[in-house]
Amino acid sequence: MTGSGKLGGLRVAVLAGVLLAAIAALAQSRPPGFTPRDESPDELPAGAGRDETFYACTACHGFKIIAQQGMTRPQWDDSIDWMTKRHNMPPLAEKERKVVLDYLSATYPPRTRPGGWQNPFAR
Repeated sequence: MTGSGKLGGLRVAVLAGVLLAAIAALAQSRPPGFTPRDESPDELPAGAGRDETFYACTACHGFKIIAQQGMTRPQWDDSIDWMTKRHNMPPLAEKERKVVLDYLSATYPPRTRPGGWQNPFAR
């Protein structure tokens, strides 16, 4: 092998090393997946089904996202269906689903509109 052949092989090896280092750096710089925070069912409003609801929901996301919603029972039911189909949430057994829906619809119902000016085009 000539000197230029060795130099070409060295260039390929160096380029491969740089490429591997760049891939490793990118892999480490990605934001981490969801990591549950230190939440506990005790932080939620008391009610039948609080613990079951907490553990069914926080396997995938923090509970604050739930507390911000406020939906009707059919909307909560549709939301669970959507998460099961779209985000691979493990399906809830019929009895557990009823307990979770009872808690969510009682604790986080739709919010009433505040008084004051209402947009006439929103009707």
